[in-house]
Formats: sequence, C-alpha cells, structure tokens
Amino acid sequence: MTKQKTIPELKAEITANERQLAQLRHKQQQLENRAVYYEKGDRRKRAHHLITRGAAIESVAPLAKILTETEFYAFAEKAFVLPEVKGLLMEAVNEHNKIEFGDD
Repeated sequence: MTKQKTIPELKAEITANERQLAQLRHKQQQLENRAVYYEKGDRRKRAHHLITRGAAIESVAPLAKILTETEFYAFAEKAFVLPEVKGLLMEAVNEHNKIEFGDD
C-alpha cells in the first residue's frame, strides 16, 4: 500500500508541476518562434533574389522600366519562347551546372 501524501507534499508537487508546465510552454514558444524566424528568412531570401533579378533586367534593358507589370510579363513570355533566347538560357544553365557540379 502506498503512503498517503500530506497537504504540504501535495502543494509542493503541484508547484513543481506548474513550474515544469511553464517551462514546457516556454520551450514550445521558443520552438514556434524559431520556426517563424526560419520561414521569414526564406521569404526574405526569395524577395531579395527577385529584387536583384528585376534590377539586373532593368540595368541591361532600361526601357523595360516604363512597361506596366502586365506589359512586362507579355514581353517576357514572347522573349523567352524565341529559339535564340532559349538557346542562350540553356547555354547559361549548362555552364552553371558545370561549375556547380564539376562536370567537365
């Protein structure tokens, strides 16, 4: 048969359990905050990537600045179906892959 706990022992056990619960909730909040931080980081990296690509396009084709977003998309769709452009893009990708993956 187990020994019955006294009221002070039970109160001490409750206090310890409440402290442990608070610590676990704090740990959970830290993990949630970390997940949000990493998600935001990925969005920031993507935004930075898109901004630098857009700036590169505007620097090599300054006239693109005056186009609306719809006009620019229409232009890009037409440009990227041209065989010469497809070939240049494929050439750039192949060169990138050689450097990235060490293909000789």
